[in-house]
Amino acid sequence: MTDVLRRGRASLAFGFLVQGVAFALLVTRIPAIQDRYGVSDALLPAFLAAVPILAGVGSVSTERLVKRVPPSRLLRWSQPVVLLALLGVGAGERMVELAVALAAFGLAVGMLDASMNMLGVSLQRSYGRSIMLSFHAAYSLGGIVGASLAWAGAHWDLALWVSYLPVVAVLLPAVLVGSRWYVDDRGPAAAAEQKEGEGQVLVFRWLWPLCLVMTVAYIGDSTVSNWSAKYLQDVLGSSEQLATVPYNVYMVTTLLGRAIGDFGVRRFGAVAVVRGGALVAAGGFAVVAGAPGAWVGMLGFTLLGLGLCVLVPQTFAAAGRLFPGASDAAVARLNVFNYVGFLIGSPLVGALGDLWSYRGAMLVPMVLVLVTLVYARSFAPQPDRYGGGHERPRTADVGRGSNGL
Repeated sequence: MTDVLRRGRASLAFGFLVQGVAFALLVTRIPAIQDRYGVSDALLPAFLAAVPILAGVGSVSTERLVKRVPPSRLLRWSQPVVLLALLGVGAGERMVELAVALAAFGLAVGMLDASMNMLGVSLQRSYGRSIMLSFHAAYSLGGIVGASLAWAGAHWDLALWVSYLPVVAVLLPAVLVGSRWYVDDRGPAAAAEQKEGEGQVLVFRWLWPLCLVMTVAYIGDSTVSNWSAKYLQDVLGSSEQLATVPYNVYMVTTLLGRAIGDFGVRRFGAVAVVRGGALVAAGGFAVVAGAPGAWVGMLGFTLLGLGLCVLVPQTFAAAGRLFPGASDAAVARLNVFNYVGFLIGSPLVGALGDLWSYRGAMLVPMVLVLVTLVYARSFAPQPDRYGGGHERPRTADVGRGSNGL
C-alpha cells in the first residue's frame, strides 16, 4: 500500500471527523439558536426541514459536478463553507441572516457528504478491502466531540458565536491543509474494477434497494436522535438528567461498532454484517418499546447503536461495487435518501406517538429496519447478486429512460 493512499485515508478520516463535529454543534444547540433569533415553535420545523432539503439539492448537484470536477476538489472547498456557515449561524442577529446561513450550510453539507463518501468508496476500491466503516467511525467520534463542546458552551452559558469561533478557527485551516492529501481512484484494484465497469451508466432501478435501506437506516437514526430523551423521560419515567444519556450511549456504541465493523466485513462478508446489524437494530427497537424502566430502555438504545451503525457505510460501499463505472453518480444519488430518511423519521414517530402511543411508534422503525433483510443480497460483491441470472447493468441496459430519480 503506497504512502499516497495512507495519507489519503488519514486526511479523509479527518474530514469525516470535522463534519461530525460541525453537524453536532449545529443540531445540539437548536434551542439556543431558536432563542437567539426568536424563531417560534411553529416556524422552527420549517427551518429544520430546509437544511436536509437543501442538502439533497447539494447532493444532486454534486452528481453533475463530478463529471467535470474531481470529488477531492469539491470536498476541499465545501468543507470550509460548512464551517463558515456554522459560524454564520452563531454570529447573525436577524432571522434573514439565519436563513442565509442555514441555506449555505445545507447546500454545502449535501455536496460535502456526497464527495466524502465518493472518496471513501474509491479509496476502499484502491485498498481492495473494507475500510468504509472506519471513515464513518471518525464521523461518530466527531459527533461525540461536537456534542461535548456544545454541552460545555451551554453549561457555561456562552454566546453561540463564542462557542463556534474557536472551533472554526482551529478546524478551518486544519481541513485546508489536510485536503492536500485527498486522493481519487488509485491502484490496480481500482483500475481493474473501473475497466470492468467501463461505459456503465447509472440505472436507478438497480440502485433502488440500497436507497430503501439508506432511508430506513436514517429513519432509525433520526428516531434515536430526536425522541430518545423524550421517550426515556415521558414514557419510562426517568429523571431529566438521565434522559440525556441514551443519545450519548447510542453515539458511543455507534463509534465502537464502526471501529470494529470493517474487520467483521472482511471476516464474514458484507451481507452477513448487514443482516446482523438489521437484526440487532430491530431487537433494540423491540427492547425500547417493551422496556419496563429507564435502564432497560437504555439497553435498547445501546443495541440500536450497534445495529444501525453498519448499515449506512455498507450501503455506500455496495453502491460503489454495483456501479464501478459510475460510482460517483451512484453515491450522490444514494446520498439523497440520507436526507429523505431524516425528514421522514422524526415526524413519523411524533405523529404515531400522538395518535397511538410512543411505545407503539417505536415498533414502526423496527419493522422498517427489518426490510433490510429482504434486500441484504444487494450488498454481495458478486455481479449476480439479485438471483435469477441477472448481471450487473451495463450501457446496453440503460438506453431506455433510466436517468432520473
